[in-house]
Amino acid sequence: MDEKTTDQSVLQRINELVDQKHQMLAREVNSEEDQRRLRAMQVELDQCWDLLRQRRALRTVGQDADKAQVRPPEIVEKYEQGRTDI
Repeated sequence: MDEKTTDQSVLQRINELVDQKHQMLAREVNSEEDQRRLRAMQVELDQCWDLLRQRRALRTVGQDADKAQVRPPEIVEKYEQGRTDI
């Protein structure tokens, strides 16, 4: 994220990643490098969505949204898989 993370800056990054992902998929990704890049984009997307949810949740309970932090891939990937043993 940029120096001053805002909901808008997180949403902007999400949109950039989605656009990049669609561009890659439109050209029929086949190489291992392309597959790695797609996986990295998906992880970053998961982190961005998680950060946005954290910011909104903090704000909802009257706390500072800037306390939200990007969580490591291992954490956000467990959420995606529905695991509860975190």
